[in-house]
Formats: sequence, C-alpha cells, structure tokens
Amino acid sequence: MTTFLGIGIYLLFQISIALVCILLGYFIYDKRYKRNHGKEVPKGFEVTNEVNLDPVTGEKKRVYYNAETGERFYRKEK
Repeated sequence: MTTFLGIGIYLLFQISIALVCILLGYFIYDKRYKRNHGKEVPKGFEVTNEVNLDPVTGEKKRVYYNAETGERFYRKEK
C-alpha cells in the first residue's frame, strides 16, 4: 500500500514540475515577433525588405531593424 502512495506522490511531483516548466516557457521565454509591437515604429529602426505572412490570420508584417541594438520590430501592413 505504501508503495502505491509513494508512486502516486512521485507522479504528482513529476506532473507539477512539467506544468511549471510549460507555464514558465509560455510566459517568460516566448519572445515571438507578435508580442509587444505597436503601430508606431520606434526611433532608430530602419525599414527592411522583409515581410512576414502569418499563415493563420493572413496578416502581413513589415520588419524594421535597429542596427545599434540588433532588435527587430514588426508592424502590420495594410
């Protein structure tokens, strides 16, 4: 009986760790191009010839690049 209890606690611990890793990955590590990009291009960013097409929504996004910081900015095209 205690063996089953030990296995159950171990499985619950493993599931909890996996859930925490998934949540941390989603909220902290997820740095996709869609996040935190407004309509106005910040100062220091230059337009590039690159345009991304979202296959799900069909939206076109123009890429802007800041040579000093290496950051990229994505603005929705009309």
